[in-house]
Amino acid sequence: MDTAFIYLDHNASTPVDSRVAEVMLPFLTNHYGNPSSINTQGIKAKEAIEKARKQVANLVGATPEEIIFTSGGTESNNHAIIGTALAHKTKGNHIITSSIEHPAVLEVCKHLEGQGFKITYIDVDKNGIVDSNKIEKAILPETILISIMHSNNEIGSIQPIREIGEIAKKHNILFHTDASQSIGKITANVIDLNVDLLTIAGHKFYAPKGIGALYIKNGTSLHKLMHGAGHEFNKRPGTENTMYIAGLGKASEIALQEFDTNTVQMQMMRNYLLEQLNNLNLDTFVNGDLQKTLPNTLNISFRNIDSNAVIFSIRNEIAISAGSACHSGTTNLSNILKSTLSDYEYAKGTFRFSVGKNTTKQEIDNAIVILSRTFKKYQTV
Repeated sequence: MDTAFIYLDHNASTPVDSRVAEVMLPFLTNHYGNPSSINTQGIKAKEAIEKARKQVANLVGATPEEIIFTSGGTESNNHAIIGTALAHKTKGNHIITSSIEHPAVLEVCKHLEGQGFKITYIDVDKNGIVDSNKIEKAILPETILISIMHSNNEIGSIQPIREIGEIAKKHNILFHTDASQSIGKITANVIDLNVDLLTIAGHKFYAPKGIGALYIKNGTSLHKLMHGAGHEFNKRPGTENTMYIAGLGKASEIALQEFDTNTVQMQMMRNYLLEQLNNLNLDTFVNGDLQKTLPNTLNISFRNIDSNAVIFSIRNEIAISAGSACHSGTTNLSNILKSTLSDYEYAKGTFRFSVGKNTTKQEIDNAIVILSRTFKKYQTV
């Protein structure tokens, strides 16, 4: 058996595509100019940034001037939510979100509650999906923003963003979606989704960590989080991270060009993984409806197995998660698992497997051998 490390945690972070690294490298070694400078080096940097802006825009169906670069998904979410709240507080102080959002949304909302804003948290159904009708019923005259993730990072459930967007439009409310987990896995076209703001995180689709983007629909007013020079259309000051921006652009280009191939491959590997896990004949429960989840994501609970013990035991052989990587270290049941798991006896044995575009059947077969022997060791019948 091949003893190479098996990486099945792509929802936590993806490896940098070699083609992305190749595009980035010249900006570390040769093209070091400031993109705001008018010398030759500065012009090269500026051209790279604007090329990347077009590449990102093409990926999500936006225009280049609607894309600003950020340090990642967390900053984009903060800018979208706090920026909207502060820019529109004279209109109202009410925001609607879901109970299963990433902490980069939930913690922002908690912060705003401390600043006098009112937040409504909408629960999800047994498949981890929010009901758009509940969102419409929660709208108040002072509602200024709806923020619902495009797809969930733990079980991969895909939310009815288009329908929610239509509701937001009807009521003249700004609508933001965190699409960090969706990019490169499912279509995330800003026009089709009816969104005003959309979050992108580079390290979720083979770009490096520390780079992201925020789509801001033309005409959308946001308060700046930072103040300085007029970078990024005077929306996000600070000298641009040219190397990482170039990488994000290339990753966006690849994601668009190879979308069909990659999504089919990931779904095949996810389904093959489930088949092999089922062949172990253990008592399991799949969280979410696989017809309505990300094609690469399998969140599965095993009765009477300690997932944390298993994951720690195999940490040098396989990378998987007991839940969202951003929630690691906690034993509390996440909000989405509270909704999907009817029998909490399965909760302690919950694993999130997330395959990537390069995951192979051989890797899965090797992983099953390791998991089988480890499950037997940590089964608590």
